[in-house]
Amino acid sequence: MVAVPPVRVGEPLTHDKLTVFPLYLESSPPPGYRLADEALADGTAVVEELTEGGSVPQLAVDNRGESLVLFVEGQELRGAKQNRVLNASILIAAKTKTVLPVSCVEQGRWRYTSRHFNSSDTYSSSKMRSVLKKSVNESTLSGSGHGSNQGAVWAEVTRQATSLGTSSPTMAMSDTVEHHKPLLDRHVAAMTYAEGAAGLAVAVGGKLVSVDLFDSPQTCRKVWSRVVGGVALDAIEEQRTDALSAGDVYVAVESMRAAAWKPVAPAGAGEEERTDTDRWHGSMLTLNGTLVHGSLVCAG
Repeated sequence: MVAVPPVRVGEPLTHDKLTVFPLYLESSPPPGYRLADEALADGTAVVEELTEGGSVPQLAVDNRGESLVLFVEGQELRGAKQNRVLNASILIAAKTKTVLPVSCVEQGRWRYTSRHFNSSDTYSSSKMRSVLKKSVNESTLSGSGHGSNQGAVWAEVTRQATSLGTSSPTMAMSDTVEHHKPLLDRHVAAMTYAEGAAGLAVAVGGKLVSVDLFDSPQTCRKVWSRVVGGVALDAIEEQRTDALSAGDVYVAVESMRAAAWKPVAPAGAGEEERTDTDRWHGSMLTLNGTLVHGSLVCAG
């Protein structure tokens, strides 16, 4: 069985149509890795196009440091020939060069604006993560790697922009985010990190749309606002205002523990498992059998 530790569900935080339930672990050691945004900021890790001509679904990463580096599923990388999002959570071993599986979220640009990619505060919405995880699950479970359905990703970028009344000269997801940034910032400000939380379950309009569980509060603290900001895009679209109970969240967390997980070849260090049900698309990244990042995203 996949290594999902016991989880306690905390009191919900609510703003408008968005509700966040903090998730707590009984105990957690300090993380044995650095987050990608930290490593990219100080040059310890470098991400660039795979070749001079570029490859839409792949980027080259060079971890020059002495520590593992964690890239988190759904986060956007900006720069080079077009902006991308990460298809999966991936650990890059120290002193290692490898390939990052990504998806394009800027269809109308294919020219350099920088040589290297920079991290961003932009995180995919739960609807975008569902599109990504569905196709990446299909690919990994068939033994075909961590590729996504790029056409479906572009379609979701366009759908979201249209739904939220935005336009972009390069059809970039980031332009939709920037257009609504003041409203997204208000959601994030109203839902600050719950001290000690190692994960978060997020509901939109009373429907649970995502569950993310990390190995430590230190990691969750750093990614919390990004995850909330991404799902806030869904909340802006939502019309429902139903309530969700902590019991519903417990059921989802327990489904993570009891799901029929299947091992797949990881894109980097550690071990990876995937699951699909009528309700959830799920993935689990572990290192030596210990949780690093587990996530469920609503299947529809």
